[in-house]
Amino acid sequence: MQNNHQLILAMAKKQGLIRPRDLADHGLPRVALTRLVRSEQISRVGRGLYALPERQISEHGALAEIARKQPQAIICLMSALRFHNITTQAPFEVWIAIANKARAPKIDYPQLRIMRFSDASLSDGIEKHKIDGVNVLITTIPRTVVDCFKFRNKIGLDVAIEALHESWRDQRLNMDELWHYAKMCRVTNVIRPYIESLS
Repeated sequence: MQNNHQLILAMAKKQGLIRPRDLADHGLPRVALTRLVRSEQISRVGRGLYALPERQISEHGALAEIARKQPQAIICLMSALRFHNITTQAPFEVWIAIANKARAPKIDYPQLRIMRFSDASLSDGIEKHKIDGVNVLITTIPRTVVDCFKFRNKIGLDVAIEALHESWRDQRLNMDELWHYAKMCRVTNVIRPYIESLS
């Protein structure tokens, strides 16, 4: 039993956040996790999520929680802007992209804003970041800016323009990449006048 406890604690230290199903993957009994929670060696941080009590939580901890529950979910739009620090907005929901036909995840907390993307746009312009020990998929800066123009009716054109200007001013945009994603997302005509105003 003690060995099971040590293995679970080591797993929590390595992964940051663990789920009961992670234990099953390693042949560890769930009752060991329950005992660790009772002895306060592991804390329940959300529904189906556990971590070491002393773990350091970053300002993007909610993104790590989502990624641990839904590893295929991609952080996008407002949440990606916030992560890349190119907006003054502070979204109370976590914006995620999933495939058009995928089943929407049922997560109580954090609150989700689900966006449907085509299969092609779920693989291009995505990068992996380590947050609180968890791998999180997030759209790149140029991809995020273009997505903002594509979904301008949902987030506001002013937010999209602000994201474009902020990231251009801070030299975090590559014009070729921007045009690539604008073509992929079919927003070249929408974004062209705003890009031309940058030069």
